[in-house]
Amino acid sequence: MVQALTSHELVGLLLALGLLLAVARVLGELAKALGQPAVLGELLAGLLLGQSIFGRFAPEAFGWIFPSAGGPKVFLDSLGILAVTLFLLVSGMEVNLETLWRQGRVALSVSLWGMLFPFACGFLAAWTFPRLLGHESSEHLLVFALFFATALAISALPVIAKTLMDLGLYRTDLGMVVIAAAVVDDLFGWVIFAIVLGLLNGEAVEGLAVGRTVLTILGFALFMLTLGRWLLHQLLRWVQNHSSWPGGVIGFTLALTLFFAAFTEWIGVHTVFGAFLFGVALGDSSRLREQTRDTLDRFISFFFAPIFFAGIGIQVDFFGNFDLLLVLTILTIAIFGKVIGCGLGGRLSGLPWNQAWAVGFGMNSRGAMEIILGLLALQAGLITQRMFVALVVMALVTSLISGPMMKRLLIQKGKGRRFFHYLNGKTFCNPLTGRDKWEVIGQLSAKVGAAYRLDPRAVEAVVVEREKTMSTGLTKGVAIPHGRLAGLKEPVVALGFSRMGIDFNSLDGSPVYLVVMILTPLEDADAQIHLLAEVARTFKSLHNLGEVAELTDFGEFLAWLKAQVE
Repeated sequence: MVQALTSHELVGLLLALGLLLAVARVLGELAKALGQPAVLGELLAGLLLGQSIFGRFAPEAFGWIFPSAGGPKVFLDSLGILAVTLFLLVSGMEVNLETLWRQGRVALSVSLWGMLFPFACGFLAAWTFPRLLGHESSEHLLVFALFFATALAISALPVIAKTLMDLGLYRTDLGMVVIAAAVVDDLFGWVIFAIVLGLLNGEAVEGLAVGRTVLTILGFALFMLTLGRWLLHQLLRWVQNHSSWPGGVIGFTLALTLFFAAFTEWIGVHTVFGAFLFGVALGDSSRLREQTRDTLDRFISFFFAPIFFAGIGIQVDFFGNFDLLLVLTILTIAIFGKVIGCGLGGRLSGLPWNQAWAVGFGMNSRGAMEIILGLLALQAGLITQRMFVALVVMALVTSLISGPMMKRLLIQKGKGRRFFHYLNGKTFCNPLTGRDKWEVIGQLSAKVGAAYRLDPRAVEAVVVEREKTMSTGLTKGVAIPHGRLAGLKEPVVALGFSRMGIDFNSLDGSPVYLVVMILTPLEDADAQIHLLAEVARTFKSLHNLGEVAELTDFGEFLAWLKAQVE
């Protein structure tokens, strides 16, 4: 007979959920206001409400609201599994396979070195000094070493993408390299971790059991990234044609997420692997509208994610399990392996040293993905709470230093460059008459050609080719189509305003009104980064872009622009 929750238990459960969500949201928003990832505030909420503080100073109240057994405990644990499964769905949807294919040699070099070098460092350290890393027994040493190697090799694509957006580097060529390399890290990292979990959950880790586990996982991953992608693309069209929008697509997405999560749990891996691969396959479909993605992301990120990350503090005593030596050891190996590996990969593929190291620090972000990886290993009994706490600290520290180090290596060097220094009346166009982004690029290319005696077709060709690789639409109605042109001695900037709005596939899905086209010398790799980042920062905080519609005179526009940035 199934026993229902008592009124007393139900009150405690509702209080637990309310407290977790409220405190996590408040501290998450505070962290974002301070320029830090929301997960930092959400984890801090777990520290305040969990064993570390609340449980230490008010043990009876803590035991009632967050019981260690019974129906409420089962419900909270189940909600945590659902939350992390849905979080991995959203993370998978952010993986853009098309960007990976188009980046080619540079991204492949960065991703391979960025995976293999830290993986080798982690495996060697865990295999040679397991006790130093918190693995007390010789049991499952190979699986532990594989896990630790994977934990050091993986990156956090969502954190990396946000860091690049904050710095204004997301739409740059270097930003695409980092994103493409992070895609590879995410894909291979989760496949390897799925194999680790499969080996740990299997009855044996030798012979046919190993081969069967590996083949099952690799076969499922290969299916989802090939035929599975095509089938979902076709199925999505049918759902869109026969259901209400966006509710039908969202319901379809959540239902299939749970089906695929159930399948991977059934084959002995974990629910998150199925959700992640389904997210990758679905997110790659051109039929999935940006607004639908945004709705799913908001629903999961603002409800399930805070409860999950705050809930980690309920399960783990961070203060009681903090080991300074272990934290410093893991942090040193993690930063050394990732930064050196990605930096060497970038340098060997032709990037200048400052950009190569910047890529290394960008890829060094572990963020929420590392925390999830560690929690799953903790729940599987593979690592101790001491090790888990050290991994959480490593994930937060690597994410916090990523942006400042990239800014120091890339942006501060060209601090004096302002994009409007390269703009003149001959390359100013208000209004733009193009009906789509290709016509707008052609119109601005003609302006540049006439002003600088350049072949407008050559200008248009390099900008269009770059736009096809990844859209250059930012947020708040701004786009920055750009390209690098042989023969230029200094950057060239053209600017136009469209009164009807143009679809540039922007990051926020909004139409673009202000188009800033930037051409930089082929030999000056840093110029593009500095100018694109400067444009993004300039217009990021503007709320009165509509005023530009009336500024048809270049002198008036320049005076308005300088007034905004001063």
